[in-house]
Amino acid sequence: MNINNQRIVGEIVAENYKTAAIFKRYRIDFCCNGNRTIADATKSKEIDEEKLLSELNEVMAEKVQGEIDFKAFPIDLLADYVEKTHHRYIEQRIPEITPFLSKVARVHGANHPELLEVEQLFTETAQDLAAHVKKEELMLFPYIRQMVKSNMGDKKRPKTALGSATEYIVQMEEEHDAEGERFRRISELTDNYTPPADACRTYMVTFDMLREFEEDLHRHIHIENNILFPKSMEMERELVE
Repeated sequence: MNINNQRIVGEIVAENYKTAAIFKRYRIDFCCNGNRTIADATKSKEIDEEKLLSELNEVMAEKVQGEIDFKAFPIDLLADYVEKTHHRYIEQRIPEITPFLSKVARVHGANHPELLEVEQLFTETAQDLAAHVKKEELMLFPYIRQMVKSNMGDKKRPKTALGSATEYIVQMEEEHDAEGERFRRISELTDNYTPPADACRTYMVTFDMLREFEEDLHRHIHIENNILFPKSMEMERELVE
């Protein structure tokens, strides 16, 4: 089925993650704001909608090889994947990026004062993401796993301090939005991670690490916002009190 401008951006990326590269090239947010139609996402931008749709349909027509179909994952397995892949990535990369960024800001900050804001934004991200992933690992994900067990058994909604998965997910999505805004600003300040002419090797490596971090974060948020969270809320509605 051909994609039209009334399709939801996040749903398209959930069907084929290769479309994410197209949306990113057109500067269309597919993770935090992935619940918009293509028409809504392009309304305030100078985008050739027909060209965008043509590129999306061309990618969708290709046979996807080696791409994981996250939509086919049970939600408990999807939670495990996010935790072991993306949460672990965050825990490993933040301590690696932080000293590089600190050094670059210290050495080059006089000539490139935007680096000081980038460092501050990334410090805020490091603090907030550390708390965010723990909330998911200690509260939301265990509840998701309990729901799956209940769904295979008595169909009763598990007892939880969360109130409901839906209420907690709203909070998680708000925190995702905050990270999306931070990295939009970082990308803007760094000219989409383009090192200036006087950049040293450390400067270049730091921008490469920031770009990779943003790409992983986008994929992480996409999986949660567009696949895991909607499927979890649907399952919760099907369970009885």
